[in-house]
Amino acid sequence: MARYQIILAYDGTRFAGSQRQLNTPTVQRELEGSLSKLGWQGRSLLLAGRTDSGVHAAGQVAAADLDWPHTLEELRNALNASLPPDIAVQRVQIAGAEFHPRFDAVSRWYRYRLFCQPVRDPLRERYAWRVPHPLDPAALAAAARALTGRHDFAAFGTAPRKGSSTQRTVMQARWLAQDDDWCFDVRADAFLYRMVRRTVYIQVAAAQGRLDVEAISAALHGSESLPAGLAPACGLTFMEVTYPSLDELA
Repeated sequence: MARYQIILAYDGTRFAGSQRQLNTPTVQRELEGSLSKLGWQGRSLLLAGRTDSGVHAAGQVAAADLDWPHTLEELRNALNASLPPDIAVQRVQIAGAEFHPRFDAVSRWYRYRLFCQPVRDPLRERYAWRVPHPLDPAALAAAARALTGRHDFAAFGTAPRKGSSTQRTVMQARWLAQDDDWCFDVRADAFLYRMVRRTVYIQVAAAQGRLDVEAISAALHGSESLPAGLAPACGLTFMEVTYPSLDELA
């Protein structure tokens, strides 16, 4: 018996999120079903993070204990053979017996995609938010800088447990543009519930002149309220989780 680290990619469009729910398609439920066909007898696999309904992933991390007498490549292939087309195991590796994909994580990286165009584009809108009006690049850059560092993000999300801290450290926040496509990359030690989609919505409001960039800094210090709203789930992808080296874990 060994503990395996499983790195997943999925199109979240038809799933009610990553976490298992009763009588609802979720990523966890699909992966547990595939593991069960290979002899897994656990009650619940572990996930690095919880993604909302409609959110995608390129590097979600799961952990499961399994008695598997074959190679890691064969385990990956066996899982993919029974998973639906919108979920794929990218790779599998042996982890320490106490490895926990959520609690051992050092940082998490999310990417949000949007594009500016007044007319619908069905081929892009599955994976990006269509914003009808242009954005001010300088305002976006200033807004991203304001988010960087350790702050109380209570105005931008909900703590995973009632009464727990809403302070998070954002290590990187930046916008990249190509033609009318915009990409927001953000890396932090952890995220509040819906924090990325909320920060994107507020930054877009600032870049359209509907909100002063200074209001973002003020909200991080608890001195100003922000307008309600979330960026759509379709534009968000959970990209990567980083962990300490094996020596550091030991």
